[in-house]
This record gives sequence, C-alpha cells and structure tokens, in this order.
Amino acid sequence: MHFERHALFWTATALLFAYIVQLIAPALVPFVIGLALAYFLNPIVDTMGRARVPRWMSAAILLAAMVCIIILVLVFVVPVLVQQSAALVEAAPREITRLKDTIEALAREHLGTRYPQAEATVRSALDSFTSAAPSLIATFAQELWKQGTAAVNFFTIVLITPVVFFYVIVDWPKMMAKIDSWLPRHEADQIRGLAIEIDSRISAFIRGQGVVCILLALYYAIALSLAGLDYGLLVGSLTGLAAFIPIFGWSLGTLAAMIIAFMQHWPDITPILIVAGIMLGGQALESGILSPYIIGSEVGLHPVWIIFALLTFSYLFGFLGLLVAVPVSAAIGVLVRFALRTYLESSVYQGEVELKLKDKP
Repeated sequence: MHFERHALFWTATALLFAYIVQLIAPALVPFVIGLALAYFLNPIVDTMGRARVPRWMSAAILLAAMVCIIILVLVFVVPVLVQQSAALVEAAPREITRLKDTIEALAREHLGTRYPQAEATVRSALDSFTSAAPSLIATFAQELWKQGTAAVNFFTIVLITPVVFFYVIVDWPKMMAKIDSWLPRHEADQIRGLAIEIDSRISAFIRGQGVVCILLALYYAIALSLAGLDYGLLVGSLTGLAAFIPIFGWSLGTLAAMIIAFMQHWPDITPILIVAGIMLGGQALESGILSPYIIGSEVGLHPVWIIFALLTFSYLFGFLGLLVAVPVSAAIGVLVRFALRTYLESSVYQGEVELKLKDKP
C-alpha cells in the first residue's frame, strides 16, 4: 500500500508537470537553451577552474566566444544560405515543370508503343505531383515559420538565453549541491548512481552527436558545392544538421540532392552519380567512423527510440519538445532499465521462478 501511494503521487505529479510545461512551452524555450548550453559547456568551465580561472570569468569568456561565432556565421554563412533558399523558392515552380517534362519524356522513350495506353496514368500522376508539391512546400514553410516565430524569436534568444547561460554556468556547483541536499538520505547513493548513468548517456549522445552533425554539415556542404550542385551549400548544411535524426535526416537530404542533381544534369549521368556517391560516402563516414569513435556504442539509445521520442515530444510540446526529446528519452531509458533490474532481482520475480521450478516433474 505504501509503494502504491508513492507511485500514484509521482505519476500524478509527472502528469501535472507535463501539462503545465505544455501550456507554457514557448516561454520556456530560452531557459531550456540556456540550461542546455550550460550543461554542454560545464566541463570546459571545470577544466578552466582547475587552472584557477574563476567561474564567472570562464563563463564570460565562453559567452564572448559564442557571440563571436554567431556573428561570424551571421556575416559569412547565413547570407549565402538565405540567397540559395530564395533562389530555390523562386525556381521551384520552373524546376518542378522541368522535372515533369523530363519524366514524361523518359516514360515515352522507355514505353515506346505502349506509352499511349499509359499516358493517362502518367499525366495524372505528374499533374498530382505538380499541384501537390508547391502546396506541401508552402505548408511546411508556414509551419516551420509558425513554430520558429512563436517559440524562438529574436528577443528571447538574444536577450534572455545569454543571461540564463551565464548565471547557470556560474552557479552550477551550488545548484548541484542544493539538489543533492534534497535527496532522501537512505536512497541518496542509489539516486546519485542513476543520475551519473543518465548524465553519461546524455552527454555521450548530445555532445557526440553535436560534433558529428557539425562535421557532416561541413562535409556535405563542401562536397556538394565542389561537385557543382545547385544550392549545394544549403542542401549539404541542412542534411548534416538533420543527421541528429538517424536515417530520416540523411534520407531527406539525399532525396533533395538527387532531385536537384537530376533536374540540373539529366541526361548527363556522371554528375548525378557523383552526387549519389557523396551522399553514400557521408552515410558511410557517419556510421563507420564518426559515430563509433565520437559517440561510442554505450549510449543506449536505439535509432527507432530516438525518432519516436522526437516525433512524440515535438507533437506534445512543439519546438521545446525537439530540444528536450533526446535527454528525456535517455533518462527514461535509464530508469526503465533500473526498474527492470530491480524487478528481476525482486522476490516477486524470484518467487515466480521458484514456483515454476517446483511445478516441473
């Protein structure tokens, strides 16, 4: 009965907390970003602290470095991405029409005398694609803009996030000590052990996957640009950053790159094969070198679980859900494994095993 009351209390608390977070999710975004940056960069501050650099000075140095990096990106990278995005949006109707004509010509060439019988079906499919593609792109852009402007606007990022980051990183040891003082004394060691395991899982994935995404974005952007692909910098950067979602991000990027290469170079097959080789090489680089050596194999997050968590949390909490999906799913995974270990070691499970053994002749 005591265990049931505790379980009921914590379940009700978790549901109430999730409901409140869902209500105020847009207002929480800058605070979550500030906390994430503080968590991500705290090891650097600890290292600087061992060199007798005060935490406030370390936080100020890191904040200044991040501002400089953001300014450099805004000055040199963002204008090119905006230019390519505008050019892609402007050229989309023309390129879709050209793709439609190319597919129709291929169908006529390969079907030969059978084309008249299939012409109605081909034209219907192409007309559906031509009419649906712009609306899908517009809907996607509208939803992306809605999420971005509602949750992450200029003032919250520029004004609130740096303040949250600075004070959290300065007071990090005090915050951890205060939280530790709230733990039940007779279960403190076990809770600390779970917290350490959760921290190791989250840090291994977040920090490792962040580095992998940046490296892949550089690889795809440089390789596709050198290959002469139209909008190569835009497609490559987004493909690399989308690698945070396993398989799904790479698949979308490859599909976009291949469609653009097909429209740009057909019937010359060599450039299209080069683009395909670049995308396949990026996947091989990620799965064969970057992920094993940077992230490691002990993260404990299956790709399917990551995709499910990202979709579920983004549906429930919007942009905030995308930010917290992986950390929360990693923590849930650790707690589920702990609960399973506890059950397997409990008298309930052991009693069932003994009863089965006794029932055997």
